[in-house]
Amino acid sequence: MASKEVILPYLFLLIYTKKTAMKRILIALLLSFFHFTSFAAVILQYHHVSDTTPKSTSITPEQFEVHLQYLQDNKFNVLPLSEMIDGIKNQQALPDKAVVITFDDAYLDLLTQAKPLLDKFGFPYTIFVNPAVISRNDKKASSHYLSWQQLKAMADEGVIIANHGDEHDSLVRLPKGENQQQWLIKQAELLLKAEAIIKEKTGQSWQYFAYPYGEYDVAVQNWLKELDFVGFSQQSGAIGLTTDLTSIPRFPASMPYDKISSLRDKLNSLPLAVNLKGDQAETIFRHKEPKSITFSIESDDFYQAGLNCYISGLGKQKIIWHDDSSFTINFTKDLPVGRVRCNCTAASISKPGRYYWYSKPWFILKNDGTWYPL
Repeated sequence: MASKEVILPYLFLLIYTKKTAMKRILIALLLSFFHFTSFAAVILQYHHVSDTTPKSTSITPEQFEVHLQYLQDNKFNVLPLSEMIDGIKNQQALPDKAVVITFDDAYLDLLTQAKPLLDKFGFPYTIFVNPAVISRNDKKASSHYLSWQQLKAMADEGVIIANHGDEHDSLVRLPKGENQQQWLIKQAELLLKAEAIIKEKTGQSWQYFAYPYGEYDVAVQNWLKELDFVGFSQQSGAIGLTTDLTSIPRFPASMPYDKISSLRDKLNSLPLAVNLKGDQAETIFRHKEPKSITFSIESDDFYQAGLNCYISGLGKQKIIWHDDSSFTINFTKDLPVGRVRCNCTAASISKPGRYYWYSKPWFILKNDGTWYPL
């Protein structure tokens, strides 16, 4: 451990230097003195573990085992979801390289294919369930979903059972003739009903909610916060102490994103603290409406020239820096109709080989304001 006599001059220079490049170099030097815990967590999102289900929501059992073996061999800390959430709420650091494993929809192959492998490695995990769907299929011999009895047995073994909505309804696709306030009042009743059923059937009530289809907007985020739920989305990105608890990112890990070559950097990613103000935080627009976006960031651990942002369907975008903590992207083309992501990454100075990662989602409607197909 470095002495105070060595460290204090660096702290003094760090406080008083005004040159950004020098400040970043000093931060890297200072961090190199310590071996410390930090808050850099990643959540992996799966659906099916099977070689007979739709590829877009599936990973084969063989490749899933490759994922688990990679986590073990590379000394990742696979944690229960609750430990990660408690860390954010209490602003407490976690072991570095923390990973959480989640599954959406509670398919039967989680029991027959995934569970034996997870048990083999001793890794905790979470299942997001739709109570109405589970109940509707509970007694069917041909059901592709876990039953309440099976979920209760898994819960008793320590698996976290969480809320994915009573049905699998998008919270932002309003029925004709209903405004958002009316819709969210009904959805609040259904969300709390689903949580009550989960508690009745499994003994658990975490008030964790995964957005169906990953779709949400600012109004839904505020609605979820008022209900005291934690929200999980489907855009990629690492998680830190400043992560918004109403839109926690998860990396999809099913096909075609299941190769270790693409998963490696994601697992080692670091959280980029981003603040979106006003309309910049909105996610739903009509086609051709949004033309640019401005990000405010809090980090000195990367070089401005090393930040790269890519938008799905548009490719790499030009970054216009306003100062050390904000930049704008003027889109090279109109955002395409559908689910769109802007992924921004930058190499860390203090942790060579690791990248900061942030993703901004949009849900772009057709010109007439109608939704794209699910």
